[in-house]
Amino acid sequence: MFDTPKRQVDTVKALDQIEREDEKTGTIVPVFLRDTNRIMGVTLRLLRFSLHSAILFVKTKRRQQVKKRGIRMCTVGGMLVGMFALWTMVIQTVDVQPIGPMGTKVGLATLNGWIHRLSGVHMQLYAVTDWMGLVPIFVCAGFGWIGLLQLYKRRSLRKVDFDLILLGGYYLLVISAYLVFEKFPVNYRPVLIEGRLEASYPSSTTLLVLSVIPTLVLQVRHRAKSTAIKRITAALSVVFSAFMVVGRLIAGVHWVSDIIGGILLSAGMFCIYRGLVVSYWKENKREVLLWNFPKSCRNCESAEE
Repeated sequence: MFDTPKRQVDTVKALDQIEREDEKTGTIVPVFLRDTNRIMGVTLRLLRFSLHSAILFVKTKRRQQVKKRGIRMCTVGGMLVGMFALWTMVIQTVDVQPIGPMGTKVGLATLNGWIHRLSGVHMQLYAVTDWMGLVPIFVCAGFGWIGLLQLYKRRSLRKVDFDLILLGGYYLLVISAYLVFEKFPVNYRPVLIEGRLEASYPSSTTLLVLSVIPTLVLQVRHRAKSTAIKRITAALSVVFSAFMVVGRLIAGVHWVSDIIGGILLSAGMFCIYRGLVVSYWKENKREVLLWNFPKSCRNCESAEE
């Protein structure tokens, strides 16, 4: 019932230990409070480590998903380019007849001749679509100007937005494809232009419009902050592209196989470009306005973050 002298001494020592003096602050801090603070500190470190690990895991999974989507988009683009190559072989080997001007031979002659007779020739519409074909040229020049401004302001090619550099390479690829088929014509137009034959496959206007205008929509969607601007740009781009493609067919200056070839090639190249650039944007998230350029080299890095 009663504590022995030894137990009383132990109790006194425990009480003395509970109210130990802190050497740094000179305050009396009970031991149990010190143990509680130590436990809380360890718990907070564990929570911080767990949260950091979870965030790192989510980012890694998201990066893998983005990479897979980019690869999938590039694969679709490659398939479309392959279909374009197959289509080119078909129009060179299937139903080839001399139905063109000056007896030029055309593949899929029955289909091409029937569509051409159905649409007729409308040179006024040809002239309109020809002039409107300058719009994608201006789009290319506009993004080229933005890239040059960034190069001038940031004093280094490495500090120019990588997606703009990639876009410039993509435009060069489109121009190269156009020049190759101008140099090695597959088909000639169904009508003479100023009394001479012109290469018509694939439709250069269709190729240019469907390769460039979608990049305008993609870049505005990424760079512009206004939802209204994004929607207006997308709507006008769809209307413009549809008018140009249908207009070139109705004008009667292209075979329908030329239009289909232009659609396949432009869609394939754009899908490859989109797969690459969207993957880059997802891994390097930032919101940059078209007109937002750093004023000096000192804030170039902060503008890119």
